[in-house]
Amino acid sequence: MTRKSRPVRPPVPVAAGFKSLDKTHQEIMARLDDFGRLLEHVDEYGPDDKARAIATDLLAYFTGHAKEHHANEEAVVFPPLLQGPDEELAAHVRRLQQDHGWLEEDWLELAPQLEAISRGFNWYDLDMLRQALPIFSDLYRDHIALEEGVVYPAAKRAHQALAKGKAARGAGA
Repeated sequence: MTRKSRPVRPPVPVAAGFKSLDKTHQEIMARLDDFGRLLEHVDEYGPDDKARAIATDLLAYFTGHAKEHHANEEAVVFPPLLQGPDEELAAHVRRLQQDHGWLEEDWLELAPQLEAISRGFNWYDLDMLRQALPIFSDLYRDHIALEEGVVYPAAKRAHQALAKGKAARGAGA
C-alpha cells in the first residue's frame, strides 16, 4: 500500500503564539499598576465596592491567566532553549524558571490579602501589602524585560528554524 503524500503547507506564522505571550506581558504590567492604585484606594476608602472589584479582578487574573502564561512558557518556550547549545541563554531560562517559583511564592503571600479586600473584610494588612507589592512588581518587571529582551527573540528564532526544517522535510517528501 502506497501512502498518499500530503500537500506542503506554509508554516504557521511564528508571531501568532508570541503575540499572545507579549499581550499577556502588557496585561500583567497594567495589572501591576492596578495593584498600586488599589493600595492607594484602600488606604483612603477601605474595602469599598471599587476596591472589592479591583481586588477580585487581580485575584482572578493572577490566579488564572498569569499562571497559565507561566505554564505555557515552561511547556513551549523554555524547553528548546534549555536543550540548545547556548549556555548563557540556558542560564537566562533557568533564571526565568526560578522567577516563576518566586512569583508564585510571592503570590501565595499576597492572595489572602486581596481575598480579604475582595470580600470587603477589614483583616487585610495594608503595611504588608505595601512592603510585598514592590518586591512582586519589581520581580515581574525584571522577568518580563529578560523574556522580551533576550529569551523571546531567541525562542522566535528557534521556532522559525524548526518551522523551516519541517517545511524543508515536507517539500522533500
